[in-house]
Amino acid sequence: MWEDDVEDMARRKFVWLLGILVALAIAAGGWYWYGRKSHVAMPEPVVRPSPPPAATTEPEISHPLPTEGAPAAALPALNDSDQVVRDSLTGVVGKGPVEQFLVPQNIVRHIVVTVDNLSRRKVNPELRPVKPTPGQAVTSTQGEVTVLSAANFARYAPLVHAVQGTDVKGLAVVYERLYPLFQQAYEDLGYPGKYFNDRLVQVIDDLLQAPEVPAPIPVVQPKVFWEYADPNLENRSAGQKLLIRMGPENARIIKAKLREFRAEIVRKKS
Repeated sequence: MWEDDVEDMARRKFVWLLGILVALAIAAGGWYWYGRKSHVAMPEPVVRPSPPPAATTEPEISHPLPTEGAPAAALPALNDSDQVVRDSLTGVVGKGPVEQFLVPQNIVRHIVVTVDNLSRRKVNPELRPVKPTPGQAVTSTQGEVTVLSAANFARYAPLVHAVQGTDVKGLAVVYERLYPLFQQAYEDLGYPGKYFNDRLVQVIDDLLQAPEVPAPIPVVQPKVFWEYADPNLENRSAGQKLLIRMGPENARIIKAKLREFRAEIVRKKS
């Protein structure tokens, strides 16, 4: 089994995970592989004490949003924001995908912590904003070589279909309108003086660097969990490994949407 298959089996005895954009975004979702034995536990995203007002500095911004500096829309407190986020996403992608893929609690905080981790080696499965890909990883044997089966790539079809149908411009409008919530969650995570949109752009750029690995993709099982046979693939970031695991065709679709979304969130004000 893959590490996250073990995670999924345990969780299914209760309830849990799969994916939609921004988790992409964007992330992310049904998008990760890693299990209890290998992850470095992260604390729940709690609000950390803010520095004294005198020490507060404005974030340095490399990629300002088009609306940066514009009057902020009235928003609920971060801890009370789930309903407005769900309603906003429903307006862009529809009620069905939101209910099918989105974990409905702590949405902004979970998106932020997941985005922050996608370019690292591990992603905390407890804090993902999307529900899990059904089933277990599917492999097949070709001689003495074990590879990811095409049936494994098909497991991600519902998620990829939802992402492919997403109105990226509409999603960017929602993101920009709700941006103060994302910024607050990022600072609460331990990044005062840092700008979340800059981090999001960095993570998207890392995901776009994922190589297109033609099938079949060899895997090995040195202990309990599956790993890529190629160390160059196994040593990549969590987000890149996930794109590879989804299969080349699915990864191309996700990357195309990421490029569109990146273009929207780095546009300069006219």
